[in-house]
Amino acid sequence: MQSLSKRRLSAAGLDDLMREATGVGCRLEAELTDGWFNTAYRVRFEDGRAAVVKLAPPADAPVLRYERGIMATEAMVYRRLAPLAGKGVPTPELLYAGEDFLAVSVLDGTPWDKVADRLPPATGSVLRRELGAITARLHTLSPGDGRFGYPAPEAALSAPDWRTAFTAMVDALLDDAERWRSELGVAPAVVRTLVAEGATALDEVTEPRLVHFDLWPGNVFVGVPEPDGAAADGPGGRVTGIIDHERAFWGDPAAELVSLEFGGDTGPDSDLVAGYLQAGGRLDFTPALRHRLALYGLYLGLILVVECGPRGYDADRRAECRGFLDERIAAVRALG
Repeated sequence: MQSLSKRRLSAAGLDDLMREATGVGCRLEAELTDGWFNTAYRVRFEDGRAAVVKLAPPADAPVLRYERGIMATEAMVYRRLAPLAGKGVPTPELLYAGEDFLAVSVLDGTPWDKVADRLPPATGSVLRRELGAITARLHTLSPGDGRFGYPAPEAALSAPDWRTAFTAMVDALLDDAERWRSELGVAPAVVRTLVAEGATALDEVTEPRLVHFDLWPGNVFVGVPEPDGAAADGPGGRVTGIIDHERAFWGDPAAELVSLEFGGDTGPDSDLVAGYLQAGGRLDFTPALRHRLALYGLYLGLILVVECGPRGYDADRRAECRGFLDERIAAVRALG
């Protein structure tokens, strides 16, 4: 089966696309190669603005069910976040958006994963608290129609209650796993049973909130002091923005902790949770919440394993993803 191929344009082709869609041409400065799904370019518009242009995969590219229409989802999130830009939710400004592309402003700072190894613990603590506060403010956003699940109509993965939406989201991944012959290490029926056993815990979620669900350090930009100034100026550091909102869905805000865990502790005594609560977020680590967190970890594990097919990951990456899923399945099973 064909793997996902990125859509790429020459400098002239990118300029033509922008001129036709926006009336403003651009000069290509660099391709940004960290992402696996969209193609991203750093450009300079002819009016002087620096921007990142993201191109969706070709229309006939194989994608997972939840990935249908996610370019429009990302544009929607940028629009919803715009009023919060001055209220403690830093993110790029959406400059232009089309059916298969969007252009956003360039953030100050550096992706957190690029500087994590040289940050002193005190700086990491400050940043985690700030990220927790930003996440709490992000979670104040809710859909206009009260539905849970993925916003894109193309995915057809939304429902009026969280248990139904989340169950459909898992079922869609299991269908994708069958399509791509993914090695899950467990029968789909077992996964469905584990989700069904969490019904009571899932039913506690009654208000849909915006969940980014991809807040690993590579999607968080930070500004930190230079090494020579760190000692003199104290821990310093600030979060300058969060990016890549395409995986966002309307659901349980606690699900955010699953991807945030890639950057550090997300337990009840963590800096991140302290910042989250101080900014008005609500997290009560009850047995039901811990059950839901285990299910959300399982869901992310399924995404990581199943996307190995269309992404064409190598054997080492496949093994890493499978190990993550194995751990999450074990965590859910341990609850019962």
